[in-house]
Amino acid sequence: MATYELPPLPYDYDALEPHIDSRIMELHHDAHHQGYVDGANAALDSLEEMRESGDFSDAKPVERSLSFNLSGHVNHSVFWGNMSPDGGGEPGGELADKIEEDFGSVENLKAQFTGAASSVEGSGWGMLVYENVADQLMTIQAENHNNRAIQGSRPLLVCDVWEHAFYLQYENNKGEYIDNWWEVVDWDNVAEQYDRAQQGHGV
Repeated sequence: MATYELPPLPYDYDALEPHIDSRIMELHHDAHHQGYVDGANAALDSLEEMRESGDFSDAKPVERSLSFNLSGHVNHSVFWGNMSPDGGGEPGGELADKIEEDFGSVENLKAQFTGAASSVEGSGWGMLVYENVADQLMTIQAENHNNRAIQGSRPLLVCDVWEHAFYLQYENNKGEYIDNWWEVVDWDNVAEQYDRAQQGHGV
């Protein structure tokens, strides 16, 4: 079975300050993301043991664990790359044209995305995804890491709104966190994700 590994941060823990605190980044990456990697690998090991024994009586909780933890790993892997100390500003090129086509303007996208992210019930994510059936950009909410996701859609830009992503710095002010998060969004990375999605490549 393939195993998953924690990808390194593409910048130092304090690189996104003052928008995201270094201690948040350290705990978020090294503890939380590592936990999802470990959980996904443990689920794969359990499934291998089931195949060897022929006993699949515990398949349901293991499959649920795999879905949750592997989705957490994928979402966070996109999240780190979506941010940069040189982020902010506006998208350009084909991505900007597509945003204009599907949302009317970048401002409309930001408002809709912020509305989705800030109103997630409990823990989860705001996401800009590419839905290949309709060749359309969409904003979605993902509760936890995997619930309410659209099958086949490809995440391009994700904002983690689990409390561990912001509470040490912003306490219960999720909206202030999201407003500051826009200041570190790396639109070049989002454009790369969009290009890969159009070509049918995974995350």
